[in-house]
Amino acid sequence: MYSETEDLIRALAEDAESVCRAYLPAGRREGSYWIVGDLQNNPGRSLFVRLTGPTSGPGARGKWQDAAVGLHGDLLDIIRERTGISRFPDLLAEARAYLGRPQPVLPGAPVPKKAKIPGGTPAAAARLFAASVPVAVTLADTYLRSRGLTQGGMMSALRFHPKCWHRDEGQTRGIPRPALLAAVTDGAGAVQGVHRTWLAPDGQGKAAVETQRRAMGHLLGNAVRLTPHDDILVVGEGIETMLSLVEAVPGLPVWAALSSGHLGAVQLPEGVQRLYIAIDRDPAGQRAAERLSARAFDAGISVRVLEPRLGDFNDDLRANGKEALRQHLAGQIGPEDRHRLSG
Repeated sequence: MYSETEDLIRALAEDAESVCRAYLPAGRREGSYWIVGDLQNNPGRSLFVRLTGPTSGPGARGKWQDAAVGLHGDLLDIIRERTGISRFPDLLAEARAYLGRPQPVLPGAPVPKKAKIPGGTPAAAARLFAASVPVAVTLADTYLRSRGLTQGGMMSALRFHPKCWHRDEGQTRGIPRPALLAAVTDGAGAVQGVHRTWLAPDGQGKAAVETQRRAMGHLLGNAVRLTPHDDILVVGEGIETMLSLVEAVPGLPVWAALSSGHLGAVQLPEGVQRLYIAIDRDPAGQRAAERLSARAFDAGISVRVLEPRLGDFNDDLRANGKEALRQHLAGQIGPEDRHRLSG
């Protein structure tokens, strides 16, 4: 008898390494296993997930065991633990979204003539981003300049959509509004998600709505790669925060993780020797920096934390100007990278 749960578990197992990279990014592959500290994604070697072999039966691909506490399970259990989802139907919906499968039609609901790509999938995110236009000379450019940011128009990771659908909680119908879009990409450069910031009609601020920002797609482990990395990388939370660093120091390679939770889980690329973590001045930012620092140290990457004077670096830029921000960063950037301050 067909069981969708078993089918989803098998499908996840067929792509076990990708699932582990998304939901247990603190780990790493070693031979036929993904090794990590525990289900909370802490660094270590206690929990191992099998990445090879059959997709069912004893010792199947996707099965995991935590030797320290004697727990074991499958990839659906890992997704439950890492997302905090408690309702089983919601857990299955998360698995479907990860696999890019459509959600089932409820009994009695009309069946669409054409299957639609689910709104939260990477495919839908890529489609939305492809339908947008470059930032230069748009309301998105106006918005960024109102925040003291002049470099956004030259970045391929940012685009503008004049009619991006917006709907607040409780609303039954969406309204098209202008929006700044940011592509969330993986290590191969593929779009895995899109972050949307809805804008006021004149571009002089965010839209006057309850939910001004929202992300879609697979975000965990990925980032908005605003500029290419080289032997150093600067990672922080918000897009405007990281654009502020580019404004003050154009030679810094910067990524935006979009939130403190995602900052701690960013997958660091090969070849990075020095990592700078640009935090917001709040406890969540500090904790995220600690998690990311631990992973970087484990990979042999040196780490420095960049702290703003005010709430975040965009606050610093707007309050004091880019030259003052450059001088503030000069005291925090390592001596081997200070030549970038004059770039």
